[in-house]
Amino acid sequence: MATKELTEGHPLKLILWFMLPIFIGNVFQQLYNFVDALIVSRTLGIEALAAVGATMPLIFFFISFIFASTQGFTIVTAQKFGAKDYDGVRKSFCTSIVLAFILMVILTSIATPLTHHLLKFLSTPENIIDYASQYLFIMFVGFFAVVFYNLSSNVMRALGDSKTPLYFLIFTSFLNIILDLTLIIKLNMGITGAALATVISQGVSTLLCITYIFWKFEILRFKKSDWKPDFEFYKEHLKIGIPMGIQMSVLSLGMVAIQYVLNTLGSNAIAAYTTVMVIDQVFTQVFLALGATMAVYTAQNYGANKISRIKTGTKYALCIIGTVSVFSIIVLSLYSENFIMLFMREHNAEVLKMATQYIHIVMWFFVFLGLLMSFRNILQGMGRVMAPLISGIAELIARCTFAFILGHHFGFTGVCTATPAAWVSASIILLLSYKISLIKIHRNISTRTN
Repeated sequence: MATKELTEGHPLKLILWFMLPIFIGNVFQQLYNFVDALIVSRTLGIEALAAVGATMPLIFFFISFIFASTQGFTIVTAQKFGAKDYDGVRKSFCTSIVLAFILMVILTSIATPLTHHLLKFLSTPENIIDYASQYLFIMFVGFFAVVFYNLSSNVMRALGDSKTPLYFLIFTSFLNIILDLTLIIKLNMGITGAALATVISQGVSTLLCITYIFWKFEILRFKKSDWKPDFEFYKEHLKIGIPMGIQMSVLSLGMVAIQYVLNTLGSNAIAAYTTVMVIDQVFTQVFLALGATMAVYTAQNYGANKISRIKTGTKYALCIIGTVSVFSIIVLSLYSENFIMLFMREHNAEVLKMATQYIHIVMWFFVFLGLLMSFRNILQGMGRVMAPLISGIAELIARCTFAFILGHHFGFTGVCTATPAAWVSASIILLLSYKISLIKIHRNISTRTN
């Protein structure tokens, strides 16, 4: 069995070794966005880059719901694995496939016909809306590739294998680069080629993951009875998955709000924000990887009823957050302008100034993003979904308030404050919820013991 239990062994060593492949995989996954942005900006210009950036909040809004929901489904899988309920693991995977397919069909049917209308609603500038519409339509059609890649990779991680999804991502990231160069430059397909390259590459990742699962994971080889509908079991998955999906959708609404404000500031502001988002995502992938690791680590140990190991793992996660935050601040303080200039075919002083300003504000708040990602996933790993949902709502309120009010009065500088405000408000709620959850768990254990 290509599985690994996180319920035995030194927590720090387990967390680091499990997190490292996820981090590297996340970085390679960001290559999709990085290479698209780099090639588009260098070959098609700033307007095309702004068009791609204008689509990102909408893509994130629709995909995030399914992505977070499927991650929630596989938390049940990890809990069953931690409890050594291997029949439940298989049944959970089958249930996740059915639910993910239903959600994908519903959202694709809603999003695809509304592509141009959604961009219009967000006041996308006329000089980039046609480019943006072409890119967004193809990305919506390719939903299936993203959904089933994330489902299959999350299932492998739930069973303790974080390395295999990395290998597939490395391969398909290079495939994406080749397709970008071929479709955009050689075949002169422009922004349509960038979108097709991303969808095709993600589709290949999905096929590789699914093939590997059925070949290597004996524990996931289905029986006919595993597909038998069990509505109580569906409810168990939906109880965790849907609130996680809603929480991510609420979060993405904040990104949509920021995009609306940016659209009113013009294509230079959009281009600057698009650039720093790519750079920002590279530096924050450690926190995302740590969050994904803590979800699996917590779920397995919670299923095995090893609460003390969850507390120990959380302390080590805090050490990782502090170390990475300090390192990121040092690097970005010294080299932020160099990173930004990579995306400029021609020097644009206004874009450079705005992008540098954003980085130099946001980098000081990376520690709060680390806390947010870790404690949100720890709580979800224990099956606590309401606190993460409430934190997502707080994040949305803070992001929208700062973006609209300060963005209106201070322009791009005001927009720069929205993301830090969201991170701080959400992380405070999650920290308090974690403390309260531990008190309740210990109280329940004491009651059962007595």
